[in-house]
Amino acid sequence: MKFLHLADLHLGKRLHDYSLLDDQQEVLAQALQTAKDKQCDAVLIAGDVYDRAAPSVDAMCLFDSFLTGLCEAGLPSYIISGNHDAAGRISYFSGLLEKSGVHVSAAFDGKLQSFASPDGSVLIHLLPFIRPMDVRRCYPEEEIATYEDAVKAVLAHSPIDQSRVNLLVSHQFITGASTCESEEFAIGGLDNIGAEVFDAFDYVALGHLHQPQSCRRNTVRYAGSPLKYSLSEEHQNKSFLIVDVRGKGDITFEQVPVRLPHDVRTVSGTFEELQNTRYTEDYVRVVLTDEIVPPDARITLRSTFPNMVKFSVENSKTSTETDVAAVESFQDKSPLELFADFFAFQNNDVSPTEEQLAIVRRIFTELEEEQV
Repeated sequence: MKFLHLADLHLGKRLHDYSLLDDQQEVLAQALQTAKDKQCDAVLIAGDVYDRAAPSVDAMCLFDSFLTGLCEAGLPSYIISGNHDAAGRISYFSGLLEKSGVHVSAAFDGKLQSFASPDGSVLIHLLPFIRPMDVRRCYPEEEIATYEDAVKAVLAHSPIDQSRVNLLVSHQFITGASTCESEEFAIGGLDNIGAEVFDAFDYVALGHLHQPQSCRRNTVRYAGSPLKYSLSEEHQNKSFLIVDVRGKGDITFEQVPVRLPHDVRTVSGTFEELQNTRYTEDYVRVVLTDEIVPPDARITLRSTFPNMVKFSVENSKTSTETDVAAVESFQDKSPLELFADFFAFQNNDVSPTEEQLAIVRRIFTELEEEQV
């Protein structure tokens, strides 16, 4: 069987103040065409379908349109919820959708949800994003403190038929994988999971990290996000991952480059140099290097870079990059960073101490454990 492995669509995402829905629509159209051109048999979507637990109507309509396109092309899909999704909203109508070939992770009951391929040779297992609290509810007698404990407990209660090819679709953070600013992690690193936990599976289709990469072995892979969702991703090469499963130990991969509707990148130079740069609608971080910055520089340069996401000055006076009249979106900051900003605002620009931050980390960890 041949699969298109997607993840981290983050439908409804905004890059600072810019909506990415049009870009996402174009990229999903590319994904559908790629699945057809490469003669895929099914599509795997490894979580973070939406950017928020309560997605906008426009984001939901976009995903509906994509799934309809897959169904019309005769392509079954296997979908799990990620940490950005509300599992209940993703699994809503899962029983009905299954009749159309859309297999969605249903309400979590402590075990893997498994589906056989039409010829029965491949088993596809769904493991939505889970927290220790989710698994403790199912197995209160077991000691489950970390995310790795939680995943191990689920796998221990889910028999795997090793006579067939086993594919797992999961949304977790594998220890040692490359990260960027777009992803969210549990405070204190409790969400780290060793790749060896998945040794029973022939292929693991991962979501959560936005950079395409393999972990420990070639068959444990993050597809990566189809678009660049932060400036920290500007040097990443986005692609669609084609997984060709011919049998146990016989799995090959192909990466098909995504044609980005708008790139995310940094441009740097003097005011005069940037004024003479070719017009672009890419999402751009502008770094001005003049020693004396014209007072209207940012406004003037918007005629060349209408989708400017950040404006900074870097010269001998600043010695380091300094934002000028730019407010970074609160969505791009972690809860701890937001607390530190609020603390400084309330205390005459005095930052919290390490002891105070440690208390807040503990509180955030406890709150995260209580989330349903």
